Amino acid sequence: MSAAPAAESALDPAVAAMLRRDPAGLVAAVVQQHDTGEVLMVAWMDDEALRRTLTTGRATYWSRSRREYWVKGETSGHRQWVRDVRLDCDGDALLVLVDQEGPACHTGERSCFHRPLEVTGAAR
Repeated sequence: MSAAPAAESALDPAVAAMLRRDPAGLVAAVVQQHDTGEVLMVAWMDDEALRRTLTTGRATYWSRSRREYWVKGETSGHRQWVRDVRLDCDGDALLVLVDQEGPACHTGERSCFHRPLEVTGAAR
């Protein structure tokens, strides 16, 4: 992320050491409503996005298409107030527990996961 602005301060080195980033320096962030468990969206974070999220309490992500940081709800008003952040056992994914204001999806849906697919295989 060489185009990113210099960080005011770095991510805690102990936290940074636990992350397993992809070749682009990113970690998947699964975003979930803190009180209902509803999965809202998946986004990407680098060290700086995670630092901003942890220090501001506002969900901040790295946009792979725009190549810039974005704070969820900054333009739409559909803010995510971070309640908790957890790292998975492999260090390659984050669970961001939020209080979501309004829809999480850019389409206006509450969740980005609003399109069910038919499962035809046998269930156990």
